[in-house]
Amino acid sequence: MKLYFLSTFPLSLIFIFTGSVFFSGCYTIKQGTTYIGYLSRAIPLDELASKDTPEEAAEGNRLFVNHVEDIRRFAIEVLGLKDSKNYTRYVELDRNYLAAIVSASQMDSFTRHEWWFPVVGRMPYKGFFNIEDARKERTRLERRNLDVWIRGVDAFSTLGWFKDPLFSFMKDYPLIELADLIIHELLHATVFLKNQTQFNEELAAFVGQEGARLYMEIYNAREGVDESLDQEEAEARRADNAFFLAFIQDLIAELEQIYNSQDLSREEKINKREIIIASAQKNFEENYEDNFQTENYRNFSSMQINNAYLDLYRLYYERSTWFKDLYEKSGSDLKAFIDAAKTLTGRENPWIEFETALNNVSRETK
Repeated sequence: MKLYFLSTFPLSLIFIFTGSVFFSGCYTIKQGTTYIGYLSRAIPLDELASKDTPEEAAEGNRLFVNHVEDIRRFAIEVLGLKDSKNYTRYVELDRNYLAAIVSASQMDSFTRHEWWFPVVGRMPYKGFFNIEDARKERTRLERRNLDVWIRGVDAFSTLGWFKDPLFSFMKDYPLIELADLIIHELLHATVFLKNQTQFNEELAAFVGQEGARLYMEIYNAREGVDESLDQEEAEARRADNAFFLAFIQDLIAELEQIYNSQDLSREEKINKREIIIASAQKNFEENYEDNFQTENYRNFSSMQINNAYLDLYRLYYERSTWFKDLYEKSGSDLKAFIDAAKTLTGRENPWIEFETALNNVSRETK
């Protein structure tokens, strides 16, 4: 699921928000009714392309539709992702995010709070279409002495249960981000292992980013686009993303040493973590110009960082280099990479199973 935090956060991070219709009780009724209401307003993309609007808006609609259809063709025909009706319909919204997602963690460790849902199993987040409902959930969890983080998301996959639509705010995305979103979500609809959230998310994040990169290479060559300036900007963003991720991973490692200590009480661990986080944020601010080329992470030093926030990076990026290294070792063939993922059963350790499956696919293609 493509997301942004309700504070400054990189748009490349993507989450899956699955199955509101599967949840029980009032939660089901409220979230399911809202989402079905969105679906009832969805229009086919060809209707959006031919919509009677002022010429400038009409041209923007046509360009958006053409881009979406081109990305879907690439994802399905070139990458081998599941052919579905996802992202063939469009919904107009009056805000720039779709849902608010709540995550939680223990305050003295990175032990995640999880919710259990039928069909999809245990999930480390819970989504709400109304931000006030998310805030109520945060209050409930904080009363249990948990760290809580709310983030906004702008797309999700229902794993084929519904025809997932596009939303109006996506028209403003740069093409590479639109491609990342669509490929990421189509991967979720193609490969999903129950109770393996971290594997699902890291796989989809890697495939979305690499797929978008490959798509842009083809698009630029086909259209004869000179991407030199855009490429410089993209390289700057990637460098900043990599530096920030390394910074966060170092902070997590430092905190884990405290959390794993047998000599500290819960209160001492919490006190020490506050000192460590404050020191990291101060260092981050003082050295920002030396370390970053863009302003994308400027607000990090003023954010109220807690374990729930940091654990998101453990969830989605803990093994990010593992996927990259395995991909390169297996020949950098993204379709073969995805084909191997399609064979996974989820009955074994998915990391081991995937590496074995990829080795088998690589041998078969030689």
